[in-house]
Amino acid sequence: MNDVIKDFELAKKSMLYAQDSYSNFKVGAVLTTKSGKQFTGCNIMNHGIQSICAERVAFVKAISEGEKEFERIAILGGKTVNDLQECLPCGYCRQFMSEFTKPDFKIYTLNNDTIKEYTLQELLPYQFKI
Repeated sequence: MNDVIKDFELAKKSMLYAQDSYSNFKVGAVLTTKSGKQFTGCNIMNHGIQSICAERVAFVKAISEGEKEFERIAILGGKTVNDLQECLPCGYCRQFMSEFTKPDFKIYTLNNDTIKEYTLQELLPYQFKI
């Protein structure tokens, strides 16, 4: 669990880069690969429909650098890094992650000082598969 606590500290730093002018809700994420590499992400909003969530930013960075095996992602969000609430991945992110992860992939969230652990199966029991 100590590794996950460190993940949240890194996610807080990433959260500071969020472009949240429309939602006023910042999100930071840290994706950890099976080999231990970490990729950060923050939400980036704009006028169009091209806004992207922190989770997908982290995944895109990792995948674009050749990573394919993922262990966990830590996600936190709130109006500020001092005003956090549990921040679960949106439906689009859940489906996106399901196409790049295995059943043992873990999702961690933070609500005040409480860490919660989920599997993607719990959050997306009926994922789209071809």
